[in-house]
Amino acid sequence: MSDTAPYASKPELSLGRLYGTGPSPTRSEYQRDRDRIIHSTAFRRLQHKTQVFLQHDGNHFRNRLTHTLEVSQMARSMARALRLDEDLAEAVALSHDLGHTPFGHAGERALHAVMEPYGGFDHNIQAMRVVTRLENRYAEHDGLNLTWETLEGILKHNGPLTNQDGTPYGKYALEGVPAGLDDIPAIADLRISSHASLEAQIAAIADDVAYNAHDIDDALRADLIVLEDLIDVPLAGPIVSEVLARYPEVAPNRQAHEVQRRLITSTIEDVIATTSANIGASGVTSAEDVRNAGQTLVTFSDRVAEAERGLKAFLFTEVYRHESVMVPVRRSEALVRDLFAHYMKTRDLPGRWGGYALSATDESHLARVVADFIAGMTDPYAIDEYARLFDARPDFR
Repeated sequence: MSDTAPYASKPELSLGRLYGTGPSPTRSEYQRDRDRIIHSTAFRRLQHKTQVFLQHDGNHFRNRLTHTLEVSQMARSMARALRLDEDLAEAVALSHDLGHTPFGHAGERALHAVMEPYGGFDHNIQAMRVVTRLENRYAEHDGLNLTWETLEGILKHNGPLTNQDGTPYGKYALEGVPAGLDDIPAIADLRISSHASLEAQIAAIADDVAYNAHDIDDALRADLIVLEDLIDVPLAGPIVSEVLARYPEVAPNRQAHEVQRRLITSTIEDVIATTSANIGASGVTSAEDVRNAGQTLVTFSDRVAEAERGLKAFLFTEVYRHESVMVPVRRSEALVRDLFAHYMKTRDLPGRWGGYALSATDESHLARVVADFIAGMTDPYAIDEYARLFDARPDFR
């Protein structure tokens, strides 16, 4: 039996996999999931997918892979502090962005818009398609054949998709439940109206902690902001003031790193303390109790949550919508739209994807094949494919 808290996920109690496998003498079921994800093609592709700044803008900006590794490290640290299953937390963290398109959220917005007549596009559902259908490494089945708990974590790490009565929950109350939920093979019902495990909830909040701190770091590297711009910004401001006062003569890059590491440490410590209190107040004594708790238990404190919203608002205005970011965003959105329109018209997809397109039985089926293909592209591949099809190389500057 694992030496974890009673409410932690227990690999020996896993509901299992869709396709049976023999037991491993050296690894738990969640360790095997983690390893399958790391060795997947989709995971390697993250190295060449945009986080915020396009890859060719600079070698030191984060991409989807470096972001994912940072999220994984934070998730594992928090899981250890809370006596949860570190391997499950890591597996969910490592897979949480596998469904992202090239060019970051810009690519996702463009793909969702062109897919709207066919049910839309959701990167979380796409991650499920990747790990259950699109990875084709194994001789006996499609997908990675992950455990039920890892699949549940990927699907619901940000919370349930519906309420108990079937109405959309959270962000889906505005957007509607995404298409594709009825096409996710798993050994048991993924229960979209319940919360996920504490390990999956940790992966979700680690994502927030990582991109808040690291988007500040990348924005400073890109000269979109300077540290002094953050002095009055919630959450980051007090830390910036403290660092500038204590290290006034230190080089700006060292000051920035000091701010980043202190911001990460303080928010993670807040999550651990708040979550411990939430668990105690909820009375949960098993992983199943967590799923039925009716609330997210891994949270920031109210004070930090409010400050974090303020920091997000600052980053949205001053970084994500900065004109130097928006120019390549608009051009990458246009590139994705043009690729989609061409493939839908001609079914001219390379390799095995051309066979899938030619065998599509109707327009909706074809659209999903095209979306799968585009979503799997790296930034450089999408640019090369555009150049092949249109005899022109897009300029993102």
